[in-house]
Amino acid sequence: MPEADRLAVLEAEAVHVLREVAAELDRPALLFSGGKDSAVLLRLAEKAFRPAPIPFPVLHVDTGHNFDEVIEFRDRRVGELGVRLVVGSVQDSIDAGRVAEPAGRWPSRNRAQTVTLLDTIAEHGFDALFGGARRDEERARAKERVLSFRDAFGQWDPRNQRPELWNLYNGRVRPGEHVRAFPLSNWTERDVWAYVERDGIELPSLYFAHMRKVFERDGMLLADSRFVDRSPEEALVERSVRFRTVGDMTCTGAVPSRAGTVAEVIAEIAATPVTERGQTRADDRAGAAAMEDRKREGYF
Repeated sequence: MPEADRLAVLEAEAVHVLREVAAELDRPALLFSGGKDSAVLLRLAEKAFRPAPIPFPVLHVDTGHNFDEVIEFRDRRVGELGVRLVVGSVQDSIDAGRVAEPAGRWPSRNRAQTVTLLDTIAEHGFDALFGGARRDEERARAKERVLSFRDAFGQWDPRNQRPELWNLYNGRVRPGEHVRAFPLSNWTERDVWAYVERDGIELPSLYFAHMRKVFERDGMLLADSRFVDRSPEEALVERSVRFRTVGDMTCTGAVPSRAGTVAEVIAEIAATPVTERGQTRADDRAGAAAMEDRKREGYF
């Protein structure tokens, strides 16, 4: 199928999911991290409901260890769209004694997001959350349905998923339960970038090659930041890099790159055999089932 046709099919499917969930559920929200997938999802939400405004808030679970460029982008985009921003703060959860500050060689707050996310869902009574996860990212995400049911404890049971035949979705939930909806399930990383190019979607500058001070840890290039302690053996060097994902700075690696445009990024992706999460997310290296374990606990 030609790329233009493929993107049109993916767009129509995603818009259908957005409209279907908004019609079936009472209090949805859209998870917005400021990354490329959620930026595309936000554009699709604009298209799904225009000329009316997006009829639900966007939710960001802020680890407190995010890239400054991402927070600036998040605040600017929600301001431009006039959409309500709900922020769940991991630091607030730590201060309240709900989670412990991670320690060790990889002191990532990524897993701690789960408690903050579930607390925020309960506080606002959300019964559906749109997310930008794609099946090509990682094996646990590959087996999750477009509408992923979560029980009253926010937990996912991969053995108890609802059938999805053709484009028929079951969004029924009982009080306390909710669903995670993934309109981009059938997209690939390259589809996302092709859509960014086609629609001229703005992304944080981190996604494009720039000079940055980095150091190597366990084969991954981490950005120099106030959130990560370097050992004397971890020498700081300045290199041309970009980021394929933009999560928590303590576990998100950069890749050497000279790709300064969307077209150059697409060409770079086409030439690499490694997925974005496999290449740049340290939290997924904790074990073969690291993502599934987090999802069972309520992670998005």
